[in-house]
Amino acid sequence: MERHFDNELKELNKNILEMASLVEGSIIKSIEALKNQDINKAEEIINNDRNIDELELAIEDKCLSLLSLFQPQASDLRFITNAIKINAELERMADLSVDIAQRVLELGNQPLLKPLVDIPRLAIVAQKMVKEAIDSFVNRDIELAKKVIISDQEADNLRNLVQKELIYDYMAKDGTTSPRAVPLLLIARHLERICDHATNIAEDVIYMVSGEIVRHHPEKL
Repeated sequence: MERHFDNELKELNKNILEMASLVEGSIIKSIEALKNQDINKAEEIINNDRNIDELELAIEDKCLSLLSLFQPQASDLRFITNAIKINAELERMADLSVDIAQRVLELGNQPLLKPLVDIPRLAIVAQKMVKEAIDSFVNRDIELAKKVIISDQEADNLRNLVQKELIYDYMAKDGTTSPRAVPLLLIARHLERICDHATNIAEDVIYMVSGEIVRHHPEKL
């Protein structure tokens, strides 16, 4: 029975990594769709989200089965309960990449309001935070998890830069720019929210490994 439980935990870990890979791919493709104004790629991201939703449900079901069948204790219990939370965070990231793809469809083939500078920078930060959050989970790396949490401030700053420029340099001066500015504002917001979810995963990793709660307690970092 114990060996079967260990195998199930390994399979769960593998499923989480598969989920993370799909989500990372969706985020990357959504930004590529924006840069290239690629309508087909945006539609592909939206259509493929169903696969991620199905995997999320399968992982949740596995976690609940493990909890009910084996009644795990201590570190195993923390791993499974955090797997449920991380799974949900990843699924929300995938939804946000779909939101970005939908904004790309809204923009269509209209010329971009301005050259993309800070949004791609924010996208790089988001992709890095997601990857490092997952790596911290895989390697049970508390220091890497802390690095992810600290990086969230950079994401907030970039989001604010995008927001300030689009509102004050474009929309406030010329209201006709709004249809092209608002989707970019929302994309920056979607990316910043992806960073927030990566931060949540990092906080869960710290709790999973050490039992220490750092959410809402940044002084503990």
